[in-house]
Amino acid sequence: MNFGRTLLSWICLTVAVGKSAMAEDAQLEVGSPAPEFTVKDDQGKDWKSSDHFGKKIVVVYFYPADLTGGCTKQACGFRDDMAKLQGAGVEVVGVSGDSVENHQLFKADRQLPFTLLADEAGEVAHKFGVPVTIETKVASVEKSDGTKISLTRKATAKRWTFVVGADGKVAYKNTMVQAAEDSQSILKAVAALKK
Repeated sequence: MNFGRTLLSWICLTVAVGKSAMAEDAQLEVGSPAPEFTVKDDQGKDWKSSDHFGKKIVVVYFYPADLTGGCTKQACGFRDDMAKLQGAGVEVVGVSGDSVENHQLFKADRQLPFTLLADEAGEVAHKFGVPVTIETKVASVEKSDGTKISLTRKATAKRWTFVVGADGKVAYKNTMVQAAEDSQSILKAVAALKK
């Protein structure tokens, strides 16, 4: 009887500790070290966070899907502000559950001068604590010339933006991103970091 109670207590404690560890994993706040990861970029090459974080300021913005309304406005905002961002020593990286091929189409169609990462399993989103749905979705999207195409993605992340400071720690986190204004918000955040 005592053995049974002890075993049950141990199981409950193990489950509680496991849940707690998972909850801690999902919490990434300002001041936290940026997570390490390797994922494919829009050229199909490995993009390693360790090659970027801690060396310069890096904007990591998560968005739901390539070539969709809000996501296109957000990406084009970063494109249009790229000279100012680069002038401030900032690297921009977009992350979604789209494939390398989808990213190539998006970059070519909207002339995006920054890297897009293919987080098809939602692993990068998870490391940043960004809510992500793992489910294959097909979206009918429109290219800039009016051509309609279908794109398939395996994961859909919420629209969150982070700034990783030159020290490799999260310096800014926005979970209520306004797509069209994101790049302007980032310019202000970066200017505040440099004061």
